[in-house]
Amino acid sequence: MIELRELPTVSECSVAGCSYNDHTNCKAPAITIGQQSACVTFIPLATVKGGMDKVVSHIGACQRAECAHNSHLECTAASVIVGPGADQADCLTYAAR
Repeated sequence: MIELRELPTVSECSVAGCSYNDHTNCKAPAITIGQQSACVTFIPLATVKGGMDKVVSHIGACQRAECAHNSHLECTAASVIVGPGADQADCLTYAAR
């Protein structure tokens, strides 16, 4: 069984409009990457900040089955970068098989 500390981390997030973003650091304990590489944990609430202090955000699940880093819906990349892409918040580490 994989433990939380073994899951890939979000090394950087440049989506300033996300409630979990704090100076390029993701404060969500874990995020989910959706079918189009979008970070589906993205929450654009300007007046509400979420997440935890001193947290290392992990990739909890990845729905992008055709990504080279996806194995059984789990990300195998060492870490990922989230930023603007086709959607407001995308996994920029995505690589096609």
